[in-house]
Amino acid sequence: MVDYNEQIKQLEDELKKTKYNKATQGHIGLVKAKLAILKDKQDSRVAQKTGKSDHGYTVRRSGNGTVILLGFPSTGKSTLLNKLTDANSEVAAYAFTTLSVIPGMMEHRQAKIQILDVPGIVHGAASGRGRGREVLAVIRSADLVIVVVDVNHPEHYPAIIKEAQESGIRINKHHPEVFIKKTSKGGILIGKTVSLHVDDETIRQVLREFKVNSADVLIRSPINVDDLIDCIEGHKKYIPGIVCVTKSDMVSTAHLEKVMHELKADIAISAENNYHLEELKELIFERLDFIRVYMKEPRKEADMGEPLIITRNSTIEDVCHKLHKDFVSRFKFARVWGKSTKFPGQRLMLNHTLADGDILEIHIK
Repeated sequence: MVDYNEQIKQLEDELKKTKYNKATQGHIGLVKAKLAILKDKQDSRVAQKTGKSDHGYTVRRSGNGTVILLGFPSTGKSTLLNKLTDANSEVAAYAFTTLSVIPGMMEHRQAKIQILDVPGIVHGAASGRGRGREVLAVIRSADLVIVVVDVNHPEHYPAIIKEAQESGIRINKHHPEVFIKKTSKGGILIGKTVSLHVDDETIRQVLREFKVNSADVLIRSPINVDDLIDCIEGHKKYIPGIVCVTKSDMVSTAHLEKVMHELKADIAISAENNYHLEELKELIFERLDFIRVYMKEPRKEADMGEPLIITRNSTIEDVCHKLHKDFVSRFKFARVWGKSTKFPGQRLMLNHTLADGDILEIHIK
């Protein structure tokens, strides 16, 4: 049987030894492509042995969005969950308190947001250590990840990001605009609208390593080799994230500022002392890109107590799809009051983009 672990280790050692420059760019690209292919084969073998590809905990989604608390053991995730929601996750001053996924519901600006406390991950989680595969698999169903880092252990942050990367999860990255259309002949033709961190020959070599010998490639994002490999493989999960430093009350202001700068963290909190928890709730709402729209029936007052939660840049058509499968086909017009209109009660059609706080009245046939 092929020893994928040994082959992967050899390629990883080769990457560590090879200095990146223009002359070695192509070679490094090829090694990374081979590494990605081997890891995929290794994952497939694990899936065949277990009979399933994901070893995730089963979590029922509820609310308007789902947020994961991801971090090493004993970073204060359980305390944070309990303060943000009505959950009752066991809290103790030792590692590995949480042994299953604990859900809680946070309400903020009339949105109901599910928060999940998952078991703390450890080094090697992506390869299965400490039930890490189960934890990382849960993230794929989330709308937002909060990376929870203990202020006394900033070295945990790069380890968490690395484990997520190894599991095909891209936190705070957007899917690159790369379009690969396989063709029957003509070789690999590359079109691009931006400057790249990888040359055309390296792109061709990497594609051939993935058995793509003839294709039209259009690139509209400033990608590197890693981004290119992600696009070829096509099964990566891109999720927005918040970097949250916990236990901020335990260190000096100077130390906290240093850690915040090093990690480019979004917020520092102390769950024990309720420090910056309201700001964190607002940040969660913003990063989920939520807006509120209040529905109104013709000749009646709008229901301002229960908004419809939708994402920013949603149109009236998006709302119709969300409300009922027949609303688009039966749509006549809509009236809108709020920031997105020129005047109150403006008559508008399906392609109109709504704003937070708008009141929407839909007229159907």
